[in-house]
Amino acid sequence: MKIEWFKEYSHCLDRDMEFKVYGHAGRPILVFPAQNGRFFDFENFGMVNTVEHYINNGQIQLFCCDSIDPESWSGEGLDNGYRTFMMEQWYYYIVNELVPRIFEINAQGNNGYNHDGIITTGCSMGATHAVNFMFRRPDIFSGTIALSGYYDSDLFFGDYHDDILYRNSPIQYLQGMSYDHPYVEMYRHCQIVLCCGQGAWEDDMIRSTTRMKELLDYKDIPAWIDFWGYDVNHDWNWWQVQFPYFIERMI
Repeated sequence: MKIEWFKEYSHCLDRDMEFKVYGHAGRPILVFPAQNGRFFDFENFGMVNTVEHYINNGQIQLFCCDSIDPESWSGEGLDNGYRTFMMEQWYYYIVNELVPRIFEINAQGNNGYNHDGIITTGCSMGATHAVNFMFRRPDIFSGTIALSGYYDSDLFFGDYHDDILYRNSPIQYLQGMSYDHPYVEMYRHCQIVLCCGQGAWEDDMIRSTTRMKELLDYKDIPAWIDFWGYDVNHDWNWWQVQFPYFIERMI
């Protein structure tokens, strides 16, 4: 398997940001780390190995990015305005700085061909990010595989609200989006998978995923909403089963 590591300066965040690429060609998949995680976690927790066959065959190429959750979503005790400001700066880093690099690197292995869009994925808060980026920018991201995500801001910010937080809370902005919004038609052409178990530590995720299903159904947006069994916990050993299961069916 071809593996590359990059450390590049981000003007949006005024710091070096790291990411890792697995594979030489295929459909680009942007992987967000779980809460407070790092770009190397997907490999370290065995997730990359679960799809090694598809990577080596040139069917998919994984791009594992870094987050700044401790300064934003997880930053309890910090000023909420600062937290959401950093949240949005990280959003700009992803779409304005990292995404062009993804397309550039991916095209090198695909004889200059760029796929129609990038798939997003992640586990737990990584799924939260994956869903948010796909729904905020369906012009860039053409699908998502979200495993055990929570898609609103209340768990992390309580009653606090501002415009930036609204733009990063899929349940809020999907609820506020009109049926005839141009993005709604774009969503209908995306590959959307939201999955969570019904075992330990999944109660909040079940509630949030159920609400996402209601909103998508109401707007006639096709999505695969999959609730796994009562033995399926919020943990890596189950995500290692779920990820290749959906990859196989998506590609």
